[in-house]
Amino acid sequence: MKFEQLDRRMRVFETAHDHCVLPGMHMVARIDGRSFSQLTRGAMKFEAPYDTRFRDCMVATLEHLVTSCGFSVLFGYTQSDELSLLFRQDESLFGRKLRKYLSVLAGEASAKFSMTLGALGAFDARISQFPRTEDVVDYFRWRHEDAHRNALNGHAYWLLRRQGLGDHEATQKLKGVSVADRNELLFASGINFNDIPAWQKRGIGIAWVDETETGENPKTNQVVVSTRRRAAVNYELPMKADFDELVLEIVTRQ
Repeated sequence: MKFEQLDRRMRVFETAHDHCVLPGMHMVARIDGRSFSQLTRGAMKFEAPYDTRFRDCMVATLEHLVTSCGFSVLFGYTQSDELSLLFRQDESLFGRKLRKYLSVLAGEASAKFSMTLGALGAFDARISQFPRTEDVVDYFRWRHEDAHRNALNGHAYWLLRRQGLGDHEATQKLKGVSVADRNELLFASGINFNDIPAWQKRGIGIAWVDETETGENPKTNQVVVSTRRRAAVNYELPMKADFDELVLEIVTRQ
C-alpha cells in the first residue's frame, strides 16, 4: 500500500468522531487544574486558603491564553484553580473543531503554569456552547458566585484548622452551617468577610481595553495620537448585577 493510501486510511480513525461547534454559537472554555489540592497543600506548601504566588501563576496563565495562543478571546476569568475564556462568536480557528480547542487549551495552560511556578501543574479543558447571550452571562455569574462561596468556605475551614481541628473535624463542623453563621464564625475570631480582598471573593478578570497614546512625529514635529489595545487585569471585579452588566457589555460589543 502506498503511503498516500495508508495516510488517507489511517486519518479516518483520527477524525471519524470530530465534532465542530456550530456557527453562531457562543463558546466558553473552562480549564481546570488537575489534582491541584495535592500541589497546593503538599508539594508547594502554599499559604491557605489563598496564596498570592499561586494567584499570580494563575493570572499569568490566563494572560497567556487570552493574548498569546492565537485564539480570539474577549474575556478571561479565573478563580480558585480554574480559568474561563469567552471567545469571539465568530471564532473560526481550527475550523471550530472541539478536539483541537480542548487539547491546545489544556496543553498551553499546563505548560505556561508549570513554567511560571517552576513545578508541574496539569489542566484539563471543556467547552460550553451557548445559543444565547443570556447563557454566557449566566455562565460567568455562576463561576463568580462560586468564587464567593469558595472564599467563605475556605476562610471558615482554615480558621477551624488553625484552631486545632483536623480535616475531618473541620469539615463536619461546617456541614449544614448557613452562610450567615459562617460569617459570624469568622467575625467572632476577628475576621470581617467584607474586608477580605475582592480577588478572593470575586475572582479576577482580563478584558481588552483601548488606550490613547500621544507622541510626536520626528519628521514633521507634529503631535500624533494613536490607540492601542491591551489586555487589562482586573482584581476588583464588581458584584452581582454590575458584574452581569460587565459581561453583557463585553459580549455585545464584540
